[in-house]
Amino acid sequence: MKTLEDITKAIMADPQNQAYTEKGIEPLFAAPRTARINIVGQAPGLKAQESRLYWKDKSGDRLREWLGVSEETFYQSGYFAVIPMDFYFPGHGKSGDLPPRKGFAEKWHQPILELLPDIQLTILIGQYAQKYYLHQKGSVKLTDTVRNYEHYLPDFFPLVHPSPRNQIWMAKNPWFSQQVIPDLQERVQKILKK
Repeated sequence: MKTLEDITKAIMADPQNQAYTEKGIEPLFAAPRTARINIVGQAPGLKAQESRLYWKDKSGDRLREWLGVSEETFYQSGYFAVIPMDFYFPGHGKSGDLPPRKGFAEKWHQPILELLPDIQLTILIGQYAQKYYLHQKGSVKLTDTVRNYEHYLPDFFPLVHPSPRNQIWMAKNPWFSQQVIPDLQERVQKILKK
């Protein structure tokens, strides 16, 4: 698979994604060749899948605020890749969306990343992305990972999900806004100005 188009066709042809392809649903991710920052989240929500716009909600607004970038820069600069753990909405669960499907990232992330030679930072949003990319065991707590984010630099920057639901978590962990976010913004600006 030499091009992004080839990979997209292969993803859609994969039996694991047959139910989506039959409904005309394409995988939702962004991988411009010029990308310098890769954002790995969980999976698109239903609204994102239907609108074909990732991070175009209150969580996305907060994420861009954390990154210190405008909506225009985020979507149109070509500096941001968005490669979630699953490229399709996995369905509703008892307390929110279902987790990304197992085996999906293992199959598709590496071929896509091979086409992105300029990635300088991968932002890992939430436990699924962090456990996969940081090779963590099940007992590792997300708060501990985010608090110790400097251990994973310069390649990875772990974050909590920017959902409004995490307002209580942020209130309990003031260090996140005081230390983590300013450091993230500084790193993002350095990368974008190169």
